[in-house]
Order: sequence, then C-alpha cells, then structure tokens
Amino acid sequence: MSTAVVLTLVMAGCNAQDPEKPPAQSPSASAPAGLGTYYNQKIDWSDCGGGFQCATADVPVDYTKPADRQLKLSLIRLPAQDPSRRIGSLFTNPGGPGGSGVEFIRSTGRAFGADLRSRFDIIGFDPRGVGKSDPVRCMDGPQLDRFFATDASPDDQSEIDKVSAESRTYADNCKAKAPDRLPYVGTLNAARDMDVLRAALGDQKMTYYGASYGTYLGSFYAEQFPQNVRALVLDGAVDPKESSTQTLVEQSKGFETALRAFVADCVKLPDCPLGTDPTAALAKIAALQKKADQKPLTNNRDSRPVTETLVTMGIALALYLKQLWPTLRQALTQAIQNGDGTFLLALADQMVEREQNGTYSNQTDANMAVNCVDKPSPPDVATYKKSVDEAAKASPHFGPFVVWGGLPCVYWPAKTKQQPKPITAKGSAPILVIGTLRDPATPYKWAQSLAAQLDSGVLLSLDGDGHTAYLQGNSCIIQATDQYLVTAKPPKDGTLCR
Repeated sequence: MSTAVVLTLVMAGCNAQDPEKPPAQSPSASAPAGLGTYYNQKIDWSDCGGGFQCATADVPVDYTKPADRQLKLSLIRLPAQDPSRRIGSLFTNPGGPGGSGVEFIRSTGRAFGADLRSRFDIIGFDPRGVGKSDPVRCMDGPQLDRFFATDASPDDQSEIDKVSAESRTYADNCKAKAPDRLPYVGTLNAARDMDVLRAALGDQKMTYYGASYGTYLGSFYAEQFPQNVRALVLDGAVDPKESSTQTLVEQSKGFETALRAFVADCVKLPDCPLGTDPTAALAKIAALQKKADQKPLTNNRDSRPVTETLVTMGIALALYLKQLWPTLRQALTQAIQNGDGTFLLALADQMVEREQNGTYSNQTDANMAVNCVDKPSPPDVATYKKSVDEAAKASPHFGPFVVWGGLPCVYWPAKTKQQPKPITAKGSAPILVIGTLRDPATPYKWAQSLAAQLDSGVLLSLDGDGHTAYLQGNSCIIQATDQYLVTAKPPKDGTLCR
C-alpha cells in the first residue's frame, strides 16, 4: 500500500563551493549507449498551483529497444526555498507499488524537514504504469468492489474456487486491457527511469527518499547504478531476496505484530471495546471476523455488505499509523456492539483508494501489475495454498487475507524469469536503511536484512509503531535522516531512536 494514502489522513541557482554538493560536471556525460536523447532531454516545468511545478519526461518503454515506443512520466517539484544554497534534487517514492509520487509530494512535500525543503527541489514522480504515467487499468469500480468483497479467507474448496475465479478474472482483464504495458512496468525498468530523471534534471548523483516499496525501487537503483548514488534513504525496507509468496507471509506476520501492539494499548484505555485482557481481546477480533464471514456487517455509506475481507482490510489500514488507533477503537466499538461496519468500510476504502462514488485510482491495478512481473509466482493454486497455510499459522488474523490477495499473479499473462536475490550495490556511497520495530507492512527484520545485504548499508531503527518512520514525527529519526541527506554522512550504524 502507498505510504501517501495513510499520511494524507494526518497530515534554481547553486553554490559551486558548497562541499555538500556533488562535483560539477555534465550529469549525462556517461549516458548508456542509445539513451543520449533521454538523458539529455530538457524538462519544461510549469506552475501547477500551491507553489508546485509540474512537468513530464520521456523514457523508453523497452530499454533494449530505446528507439521504439516511448512513454511520458508525470513529475512534480517543490522548488528549493534557498536557491543560493541548493544542493540538487531530492527524488522520492511513497511506496505501493502503485502509489502516486505526484500526489505524495502535493500532499506531504512540506512535511519534509526544513533543511531539505531549503536546499533541495523535492521531486515526486509517478512511476511507469502509475497515476498519470501511462497508467495500467484493468478493473472498473464494480469489478474491484466484487474482487475486494470476495472471501479472502476461504474455508472450503468451494470458497477457494471462488477466490481463484476472481483472481483469474483479474489477470484476464489485465491481459485484455493492458497487454502491451504489462511486461515493462516492473521495478527494474522503473529504476532505470530514475536515472534518466536524475540526468535530465541536472543531478550528477542521486539523492533519494523511498518509503515502503520505494525502498525496493531504491535498492534496484543502487544495484544498477552504484556509481551514481549520493545519498539514499530506504525507510520501511522491503527484503529483495525473498520470494513473492514469502514476502506476503512475512508481511502478514508484521500485521499480526502490529495488531498485538494495538491491543496491548487498547486494553489499558476506558473506551476499548475489547475488554482488559490482551489474549481475550485478540479473540474478540477473531470472533468479529468470523461473524462477518457468516453474516456481513451493515453500513450507512452505501449498499455494500461489509464482509470479513473488508473488516480485515479496515483493521489493517488503521495499523499503518498510530494516530489512527483511536479511530480503530471507535470502528471496533460500532462493529462489535452494533454490527455496524461503516467505519471499518471507510478505512478499507482508504486502503485501496476507493472514492465514495465507487471509482478507484489505479493504485490496485498498478500494484498487482508491478508485483506480478517483479518476481515469479507459484505455478498453480495448490502450490500457492502451501504459503497460505504457513501464513495462517503464523498470523491467524491476517495471514490468509494477505497471501490470497496475491493469487492473480499465478494467472498473470506477463511472466518473468527474474529471480529474487540479495542486493549489494557494491561500490555505492553509504545507504541509510530505516526500520520501525513494530511496522505492520514492512517487518523490522526486512530492514535488518537489507542493511546487511548492502555493501555500504547503515541501519537506523525506530522503537515505535506504524508504517515507516521519517514522516511519523520522531525528532531523532528526522534529525539523523536530514543530516544524512544534506551532508551524505550517515549516522552510526545500529542507531536506535525512541
């Protein structure tokens, strides 16, 4: 899920003598063969309101045939407030995959530290297939409503057949509506696009902040272009060496850890609808899920029944940000006491970027398209179910929902031979990896693993809750991150912020 979706719920010259600036030379001097036109293109910015400027940039659809088709990437920037001390561009990605980098900067660009806003152009871009960058569109609103209402915790073969049928329909729709895009939307190409943008915007080296999936994108960038790394922050790390299904299994464990943290906090409060005992509280949530499976909850937003899947999605969304825990307590109170799933449905809709009029952004389609082409999937449902069973044991509240959610990849028309492997980015400048101890969506062990894989990895940790760390407001994390991005000097490896 895109970090931007959750965060929005809460919230020209240069100095050649500046030692923090990369060496002055042509950023496109070493453009790869056949790509000079892209690396040397001029980006024409225009005002797009609120102090922001917008533009587009051309990249090849297929980097092995750069002279063939092109696509346009949508860009936004918040210009540096102190042009006389400007270091360069700070590229960003909010996660997903499928999160709009343009909307992320429009909504949260001013939440970056004062030093960063003063000395960098804060850059957002929609990766290929996302937002306004030749978006992948597979499913319309009613089709996605049906997909998300499908029982993603099937209890018997009949229900497995139903979730399999919906997953196959999803893949078939993508094959019919976006066949020429699907093979090219993967992270490998998106990382190459980033290097084109770096050069086109005049940066000799890459300075980057990536959250959640943005860490995966940043890792792929560093692996392909280690010599071009100035400073990379990878916040809420994804482990690139895990398989597609193991990634989902581990993610479900992260949600279970986060739920236990929420429950431990809730049972101490007078408005907690789960009682005073943590074990009994977890059982009450499981009972609510089972109740919604047998008879969906009602809601006063529209005619949709609030199924077990939607209940679970609503709970999961609220675990992304600790500031949403009071909302989750209220939503659970309504659901448990009155059978009213209105608040949980609203949270679920926010997770998948569904508007109240029934339309969706392309986040879900892009998320599926990128994930399915990035790593191979099991060959059939029977093999896939082994991972579901593993997740159900490790994460009883979330395991099946998380893992079955990736089933369309089994039927995906664009296959990949790209195998997951460790990323070392040998020869790069120091790379800062940030992990939050009780992160629901990117478990802390992934940050530990990625920092260890990278030859120059430095681990910064937050003893906290919620998804990613930098934009959560912790002063220790903010100070360490801002100083690193400005000076390219990381904090001490293993630093723990509280």
